[in-house]
Amino acid sequence: MDIHRFSVALPADAAIARLREAAAAIPMGIVAHLNGQANCANKGIAAAPDQILEIFRPDFAVRVWAADKRAGLDIPIRIHVCEHQGRTWVSCRLPSVVFGPYGNADLERVGAELDAIFVTILAALDKERLVTN
Repeated sequence: MDIHRFSVALPADAAIARLREAAAAIPMGIVAHLNGQANCANKGIAAAPDQILEIFRPDFAVRVWAADKRAGLDIPIRIHVCEHQGRTWVSCRLPSVVFGPYGNADLERVGAELDAIFVTILAALDKERLVTN
């Protein structure tokens, strides 16, 4: 599936905070922060931490749309952070993987440029990285 997946020695909330800071420093926008655990708690349901950051920026959106309007379905790019089996896991499909099925050279160039940005965002957790899987 070509997913960057690794565990970190941080609780999910701390990992999310670090990723948010890294995205802001680039700068990339946090389009949405989906907090599954908090949403469950609002309904009286206990759940392990499970959160998604949706990250993108308008200038990249315009370029994606110009390359292939259908690819709008695949933005923003998501980073998933969850606690599972005693570890905090971080997962992300890099943009080149997300856009690859379109077979569009312009979109591939945007994806490659965004890959470098998302690798930089994920690298904010490198000091706490435990396992790549």
